[in-house]
Amino acid sequence: MTKITKEMALNYHCQGKPGKIEVVPTKPYSTQQDLSLAYSPGVAEPCLEIEKNPQDAYKYTAKGNLVAVISNGTAVLGLGDIGALAGKPVMEGKGLLFKIYAGIDVFDIEVNEKEPEKFIQAVKAIAPTFGGINLEDIKAPECFEIERRLKEELDIPVMHDDQHGTAIISSAGLLNALEVAGKKIEDVKIVVNGAGASAVSCTKLYISLGARLENIVMLDSKGVISQDRTDLNEQKRYFATSRTDIHTLEEAIKDADVFLGLSRGNVLSQDMVRSMAPSPIVFALANPVPEISYEDAVASRPDVLIATGRSDYPNQINNVIGFPYIFRGALDTSATAINEEMKLAAVRAIANLAKQPVPDAVNEAYHEHRLTFGPKYFIPKPVDPRLITEVSMAVAKAAIESGVARKTISNWDEYKQKLKELMGYESKLTRQLHALAKRSPQRVVFAEGTHPNMLKAAVEAKAEGICFPIILGNEERIQNLANELDLNLEGIEIVNLRHDRESERRERYAKILTEKNQRAGYTLDEAIDKMYERNYFGMMMVETGEADAFITGLYTKYSNTIKVAKEVIGIQPEYNHFGTMHIINSKKGTFFLADTLINRHPDTETLIDVARLAADKVHFFNHEPVIAMLSYSNFGSDQIGSPATVHKAIEYMQAQYPELPIDGEMQVKFAMNNKLRDQKYPFTRLTGKEVNTLVFPNLSSANAAYQLLQTMAEEGTEFIGPIQMGLNKPIHFTDFESSVRDIVNLTAVAVIDAMVNKNKK
Repeated sequence: MTKITKEMALNYHCQGKPGKIEVVPTKPYSTQQDLSLAYSPGVAEPCLEIEKNPQDAYKYTAKGNLVAVISNGTAVLGLGDIGALAGKPVMEGKGLLFKIYAGIDVFDIEVNEKEPEKFIQAVKAIAPTFGGINLEDIKAPECFEIERRLKEELDIPVMHDDQHGTAIISSAGLLNALEVAGKKIEDVKIVVNGAGASAVSCTKLYISLGARLENIVMLDSKGVISQDRTDLNEQKRYFATSRTDIHTLEEAIKDADVFLGLSRGNVLSQDMVRSMAPSPIVFALANPVPEISYEDAVASRPDVLIATGRSDYPNQINNVIGFPYIFRGALDTSATAINEEMKLAAVRAIANLAKQPVPDAVNEAYHEHRLTFGPKYFIPKPVDPRLITEVSMAVAKAAIESGVARKTISNWDEYKQKLKELMGYESKLTRQLHALAKRSPQRVVFAEGTHPNMLKAAVEAKAEGICFPIILGNEERIQNLANELDLNLEGIEIVNLRHDRESERRERYAKILTEKNQRAGYTLDEAIDKMYERNYFGMMMVETGEADAFITGLYTKYSNTIKVAKEVIGIQPEYNHFGTMHIINSKKGTFFLADTLINRHPDTETLIDVARLAADKVHFFNHEPVIAMLSYSNFGSDQIGSPATVHKAIEYMQAQYPELPIDGEMQVKFAMNNKLRDQKYPFTRLTGKEVNTLVFPNLSSANAAYQLLQTMAEEGTEFIGPIQMGLNKPIHFTDFESSVRDIVNLTAVAVIDAMVNKNKK
């Protein structure tokens, strides 16, 4: 990771619009009627409903998805008491994390008040605005009393994340580290260096999980916290040890199983680590400089299990693994509190997640081939998309079971799906495609079996029940790659098309292909040679019915694949051309773009076929097509070149399909803005309709458009494709270097395509 400089940090926070978060409207506001509903007089109606039933605030306002991040700036990061205003960038940053990881909106509130009672009263006064309160960067011991009072006196979830966030994540890490080390929590000796809010909360949670108080030694800046000291506050006194033989960290850590550091950098030496029990667990969480560096800890002894607060080393104890999802579960049940049961549920959910197979996206983010549970991976990574479902659901269930939920969730599958869709990890369209494909899995051939993404996609598609994969390639190379990627190929057919045992099939395929194309100059010898190529061989498997669909494109040039598809599969008899489509599924709706791959410089006849194919494919995806054929001109304003070609295609389409909502040629801004289009061009067939299908005048514009949209897309926008339109059988082409999820989604489309193709017969 690039070293962060002062200039980089300051530029990041001030560039463009200052700060890191903003308020965005969620309702229409462009007309006078919209404004009258948003404010006066329409706003009076929800006000009256909330007056009658305060719980309706969750129905009519943002309260149920709004958290206050509140601080008085007395303990900001490692900077100390720098004041409420100076702590604002941290509170904004916390708001950003809430939003990007759990879809929760945040108001950051900096209260210029150090006196606990006044601070408590200020928070209580503004609490009706929020569904939950995240206390942040408040110094100990005041933070303990502030949180206790607010939890007792408010009926919404309150959590001081500096205490409980670190406690929850480190507890999950401790449970797993103990499992790796083969130790039990009730037996281990724990040394805690630091006695602030985080250290106290972490240690109490360890005790809730089974650690014994008599096995714990805590130290503060003055040394071991022992019963003979007279300078202890209530929190420290609870952990005071009766031992009189230890006073320093060096003495305390001898033969200890666990070290938890929440203090300052470089206080734990290599010799101290060497003095610990076998398979010692070291959580050096001081940031940015840990109590002992990762390198020094590993060098001190090979059996050490280490976690830090840093992202550039394994096993990062990062609060973002917890707090967004804890509040998500609490908000979704309208919980009155975040209690011990909910915290423990989060601990176990996080710990269990680290034991599950790691998604490809996580491995890619950390440039890993295969993260697996063990010494270097016993805490989930912050980017793991499963955290939103695993942790939020566990917390929500605990809220309901412990009696603090005011809202019950009965359909947990539906709730899980809602969470995925909330964060853009899955859309309704994708879910529908996968569900439909699972009803009747088909035999799908994957051409590039030695490409990691293709192999992963085949395995994942089989695991999801979407298809029965057939992988083309050298079986030894494929198995070696599977071993390297930790993939299970059980039940997956591998076909080495160049192997001697496939000679009969190559010859049989060659004869069929020769007969089909003999009037195009094909000879049998030439066809046999072609059967050594994966695209010819794989497509012939589909052509002969020995497979149902074919996926290719990660390596192959499109021009070659297109040629093969025409020769082997052929174009549907009612068309002279075929094409492809990309689907964009976004917050603004679902849009279909054609042709994004096949036809470079389409003439009028080609554009007509593409428009017809697009209309048919949009129906295939259960949408009613509303088609705009695009150009740089509008409705005949330029009568030469490509605009004229599009214009002629529109004339034909409107004459032959009088009921189809299609028009053009038109610029994109008129296609996508129906109000502007209706005002400027009231004669169009699209009056009053929202366009969902765009037909481009040539391949350059179509391909550039979807790739530009893909590059600039906001979080949650999904792209599916390219989806083949017009061939006789399901032959589908991936984008060059498509992701695993892209290929799996395309596989679902190919399976459905094969199902429909069989039904036609």
